[in-house]
Amino acid sequence: MLTDVVIVGGGPNGLMLACELALAGVRPIVLERLPEPSAEPKANGLLGQVVRVLDQRGLHERLSGSAEPPQPNSGYFMFGALGLNLGLLEDSPLYTLPVPQHRIVQVLDERAAELGVEVRRGHEVTALAQDADAVTVDIDGPDGTYRLRARYLVGADGAHSVTRKLAGIGFPGVTYDRMTVRTAHVALPADWVDPGTGALTVPGYGTVAPFLPHRTEQGGFSYAPMPGHPPLVTTTEWDQPPASEPMSLAELRESVRRVLGTDVPFGPPDGAGPHALRRLSGGNTRVADRFADRRVFLIGDAAHVYSATGGGPGLNLGLQDAVNLGWKLAAELGGRAAPGLLETYETERRAAASRMVLNAQAQSALIAPGGDVTGLRAVFGELLGDPDTVRRLAALTAGADVRYELGEAHPLVGRFAPAVEVDTGAGTVRLAELTRTARPLLLDLTEDGALADALSGWDGQVEVVRGRSRTTPLTALLIRPDGYLAWASDRPRPGDEDREELRTALRSWFRPAVAARA
Repeated sequence: MLTDVVIVGGGPNGLMLACELALAGVRPIVLERLPEPSAEPKANGLLGQVVRVLDQRGLHERLSGSAEPPQPNSGYFMFGALGLNLGLLEDSPLYTLPVPQHRIVQVLDERAAELGVEVRRGHEVTALAQDADAVTVDIDGPDGTYRLRARYLVGADGAHSVTRKLAGIGFPGVTYDRMTVRTAHVALPADWVDPGTGALTVPGYGTVAPFLPHRTEQGGFSYAPMPGHPPLVTTTEWDQPPASEPMSLAELRESVRRVLGTDVPFGPPDGAGPHALRRLSGGNTRVADRFADRRVFLIGDAAHVYSATGGGPGLNLGLQDAVNLGWKLAAELGGRAAPGLLETYETERRAAASRMVLNAQAQSALIAPGGDVTGLRAVFGELLGDPDTVRRLAALTAGADVRYELGEAHPLVGRFAPAVEVDTGAGTVRLAELTRTARPLLLDLTEDGALADALSGWDGQVEVVRGRSRTTPLTALLIRPDGYLAWASDRPRPGDEDREELRTALRSWFRPAVAARA
């Protein structure tokens, strides 16, 4: 029996891809080595464009516990432990969603089950081979070994990806062996925490804003009071002697004393956990030689990893990898893909990964110890009074500065669709509410709403919504299933030029329905 897609890895990226495929009518099989979802504390939230991606699938409400749509951060954020005053911007691109990774996995696991995805836990891939028609994988399961054949295989199995290694894909990059990061959930003195702002006042040091890293000449410190969890304290130091003992709260407390120059008395966290208590020595920034090898694809940490810079960059990118690849694989399997569609996964997501490498390297340089870095930070800090500089760094941090090469018809083409509100005549809806099905969407806001005739040949493949909007100057938007603009116009009345541009964009991404049925 030939399976359409096997996904190796049942973490957030693998589950997100499974959900995307299921929305498009493909039923993948997910193979996860662990018998149960990991409860180990990892990422503590999502940052940037990925928050809007999850909103487009109706997952933001589940993760946030609120029916309110995501709102951009218009206050302060950090770049390299330097303050970014987002209040200088008219439109901030930085969205945040503080939610622990185990909760993300739980929500995605529930959503995958609703969509009929088969997740096999305790199943480990041991070998793979490719031929012209399929990928064959050998698997160790709870009841013995067996074999699967699939038209495509996707490795979502983390930084030490077995899939990547078995496919013979290299993983070049840089290892940083000077850095030691210590993290733990702790109980802090209650009278040190401002009940309104959540800020931590440390006698002998000063006020530490929540969630934002602080850099001293000796290292870095951050304090994250995650909702519903004990506060998370993290330190970063350089050139520490190798540790032979297991990580302890006493070790973290000594690290805090070295970094801040004063003692912070904390104790074991309250509650049953799971609680973080870990030490990470060194770090890696690596990008795979290629994200695809014939019928094998890589997403998330299997394709790229980054040294710690805050904001969970690997998870943010990995979830977007899944959304980018999902609709393309489904279109290929369903005969709806334009020629060369699958190849665009590599080019588009490598561009995003390369920008994150730049982000990680720049922030690592700015938080390093030493007087020369302090001088660099002083100069850099002066530049942060310029709104244009803040805008560029905020977009880099959010991943909102990546533009795919999708054409030159409009400057917004190739970027993530704006947060449009549409009056359909039956009420006002947000664009995110129109994209829950993960299908291509034509938003026709023209005066006569007559662009549908340009879709002849793509009948049933592209959803059409007509209406009016006061939240965008655009009058027509062709939106790919991953939320990116494939075509746009700002002319009130479409002419022959608009229709031909639209049809050109359609031909670039979606095979005409007649050809798809042939």
